[in-house]
Amino acid sequence: MKKAVIKLKPKYHNRAEQILIYFDYNKSIIDLVRTIPNRKWSQVYRCWYVERSKESLKSIKKILHNYSIDDTEIVNTPRLKIEHSVNLLTQNQRSILNHFFRYLKGKRYSKSTVDTYSFLIADFLAYYHKLPIDMLTNKSIELYIEEVYIKRRYSISKQRQFISALKIFKTFYPKVAYEAIELVRPKKDRYLPTVLSKQEVIKLIRVTKNLKHRAIIAMIYSCGFRISELINLELRDIDINRSQILIKNSKGRKDRYVIIAESFLPLLHNYISTYVPKHYFVEGHNDNKYSPESVRHFLRKSCKLAKIYKRVTPHTLRHSYATHLLEDGIDLRYIQALLGHSKPETTMIYTHVAKKDLLSITSPLDIAVNQYINTDKQKQKLVISGI
Repeated sequence: MKKAVIKLKPKYHNRAEQILIYFDYNKSIIDLVRTIPNRKWSQVYRCWYVERSKESLKSIKKILHNYSIDDTEIVNTPRLKIEHSVNLLTQNQRSILNHFFRYLKGKRYSKSTVDTYSFLIADFLAYYHKLPIDMLTNKSIELYIEEVYIKRRYSISKQRQFISALKIFKTFYPKVAYEAIELVRPKKDRYLPTVLSKQEVIKLIRVTKNLKHRAIIAMIYSCGFRISELINLELRDIDINRSQILIKNSKGRKDRYVIIAESFLPLLHNYISTYVPKHYFVEGHNDNKYSPESVRHFLRKSCKLAKIYKRVTPHTLRHSYATHLLEDGIDLRYIQALLGHSKPETTMIYTHVAKKDLLSITSPLDIAVNQYINTDKQKQKLVISGI
């Protein structure tokens, strides 16, 4: 039997450096991890973690010594030098932060946005905890980004979120010295999405033997779901008679309808009658919501069985759904509505990966070869006849 591998990854999480502990589901390992001092469970990363230190790393290796431990990323990633903590904030700074938190909630931002913006501003104020908030300037922001964001190797996406948080904080607290209009978000990375072919999608579904897993993959692809939409889908929102599904309160607090594929209905009936879910379309232990990490885990296994070597995630199935609709001639406006995109520009990315128009383009090599054949047609016949 193949020995389980435990992967350790460094991550700045919950205002401190952590060691994330990743492994495939294994009851024995879980029981051992529970004995690691000060270990915690992360709902965000769906793994156990412990604050990074030499002692904690030593403890992990000692407790899990019977298993293969991959600590390459820990060894190759230097420690961050973080000198400031939110605990250093003054009472006045804490009060302003609490009011900012309530301000965001009053503006009806999503819980995720409220938590993220509050943390980003708190981290910024903690870095300059010795300065009054009124004295923070645009230069302060530049230095903070250079000293913190670059050294912590935060993504461009996180830096854009930070700038957005600063702009809103300026509106909330105009006394702060920096000018929001001068704050510029760095340009987004423009990566083309990974897309599976239709044949690969069918093969992926066919090699997945577990009925629940097969139904999940087919549901995500046939409806273009985000993983959060699948996890939160309730049975009462599936209208089999009308072959449609109502997706409630999705990204941007929007509802939308999507169609159910006729070819998926037999599998759907089979799955529901076999597993008999009570509330959600897919449920985990004790009828609770299924975890996104569980979906990612079995999807990786199915890709190996299907011999698909691309990096495939649940969102890859959504990208494939949109791209295949475009290749089949569906108008971009309808695809935008089916995906729940607010802006057409978001949907436009699929025009760069769709093969419908690209396949109609003739390679210049083919054109050159055909011209050569047509020009020297008689000569080639003479050569052939001579042989």
